[in-house]
Amino acid sequence: MDNSGKGFALGLITGAVVGSVVALLYAPDSGSNTRGKISYQVSNYADELNKLIRQLKNEKEKISSDAKQKGDDVVSDAKKRADDLIKEAEALLENIEKK
Repeated sequence: MDNSGKGFALGLITGAVVGSVVALLYAPDSGSNTRGKISYQVSNYADELNKLIRQLKNEKEKISSDAKQKGDDVVSDAKKRADDLIKEAEALLENIEKK
């Protein structure tokens, strides 16, 4: 995960914690209701976090795949150019030997 992904995840977790604390301080409710709300919010945050993790993994795989393809293209192009240079050098040697 790159720095922006880590920062976003840290911000998401920090926001969840701060939001939960504020909700507890300003929402006078019975303990069972409060625990139910907390459980529901934690479940929602966990689902959102799992979704974010899946998205980041997919992006990582896509970027990795794109980079691999570009690398393969560069290697293929370099091989082709090397082969062309070898053919040109052989042709020049043949011309020199004929003269």
